[in-house]
Amino acid sequence: MLKQSYWKVVLRYGHVGHRNEVCVARYLAFDEGVTLLDVYDSAKNMPGVKSARGVNSAKKVDYREYCAGKEAEEKNFYLQKLMAFNQNLDAVA
Repeated sequence: MLKQSYWKVVLRYGHVGHRNEVCVARYLAFDEGVTLLDVYDSAKNMPGVKSARGVNSAKKVDYREYCAGKEAEEKNFYLQKLMAFNQNLDAVA
């Protein structure tokens, strides 16, 4: 079994337009060998992320922070609406 690395990525969601966005922290798991650039490329292609400057920040976190972040994602109203609208989003993250 491959070891995992855990990342906190803050993404910009929303309609096209200047200052019309919502920033949401997403917690993602990847294989241990990924780099920051790999995480960035994967995150910017997630459904709903703005095409221009969609990734605000990314940092590696430990497993405990990842689990707490996943729980917070489940309670996030914006992500609940996004996942209800786009059913295949759960398969991506």
